[in-house]
Amino acid sequence: MRVALVTHDSALDHDTGFGHPERAARIPAVISGVHASGLEVVEVEAPRADLADVGLVHEAAYIDELNQFCAAGGGTLDVDTVAGERSWEAALRAAGSGPAAAEVLRRGEADVAFVAMRPPGHHALPRRAMGFCLLNNIAITARKLSRENAGVAIVDWDVHHGNGTQTIFLRDPSVLYISFHEYPAYPGTGWVDEIGDADGIGKTVNFAWPPGCDGAPYRWAIVNVVVPMLEQFAPEWILVSSGYDAHRRDPLAGIRLETEDYGFMAGALRGKAPEARTIFFLEGGYDLAVLAAATAETLRGFSNPPALESPVPGSGAAWQMAHAVVRRMVPYWDLKDPER
Repeated sequence: MRVALVTHDSALDHDTGFGHPERAARIPAVISGVHASGLEVVEVEAPRADLADVGLVHEAAYIDELNQFCAAGGGTLDVDTVAGERSWEAALRAAGSGPAAAEVLRRGEADVAFVAMRPPGHHALPRRAMGFCLLNNIAITARKLSRENAGVAIVDWDVHHGNGTQTIFLRDPSVLYISFHEYPAYPGTGWVDEIGDADGIGKTVNFAWPPGCDGAPYRWAIVNVVVPMLEQFAPEWILVSSGYDAHRRDPLAGIRLETEDYGFMAGALRGKAPEARTIFFLEGGYDLAVLAAATAETLRGFSNPPALESPVPGSGAAWQMAHAVVRRMVPYWDLKDPER
């Protein structure tokens, strides 16, 4: 299997300052993980996004303000989010990476793609940067693809809820958004009752896992909820907000996944969209060794999927959450809950 590695040196120039967890060293760690996966690597230079594509998601005034803010030297956008003089170039190329990856896959030059760029994107709102994110990279790609009459599924396993992505597609029936995240945690959104609105009702799915949750409820939810939903939705594309901060060694969160859990989740996605129609986007993850190992395991799991064995449900808050999601979603999807 061939993986398109989409990256650019501008990702190293986005300067968040001394001690910031979202730092340039994350990119070499992820790139090393892509190469360690054992897949054939197809190098792809991330292009600048077309501003018309960025405008599919972000308001024109915000795009201009962010560009000018960076050109003036940058600074602090909120308590967590920093941009410098070179951050606009990095953000534009991060936003252009997903559409470029899609074109490489369409041309048959690779079988799967991994976007190793920063700043990350899933917290970015139409007119606001937040949570280390400037432009919503995955949302820009999803909106561009959905405008081509293609159904798109976004699976977000970053430990923080992708509030920006959810907001953008809340009423869009062409995009299925499924998030696994810690709750309560930043940004405070993503409760189980947030299920979409208007024509998009039932197309937003939130697993709000309690702190301390390990991989068993994640695996159960993948097998019993995510896979059936993807089979019923039948997306043309699957895009993954592939954050690695739910790992037990990550310093910023309290979920306790193991490296192997990422391979299991990635492998479960294989075959749920047409071949060569899956793109992984780097989001969070702040332990460099974990970034490298989990990236490699993600791609190994996708290329050689493990058996989809469902854990036996247990008791406790995480299992209550898993069943609560099923109960909330059964009006919209054909799902079975062993509790009922």
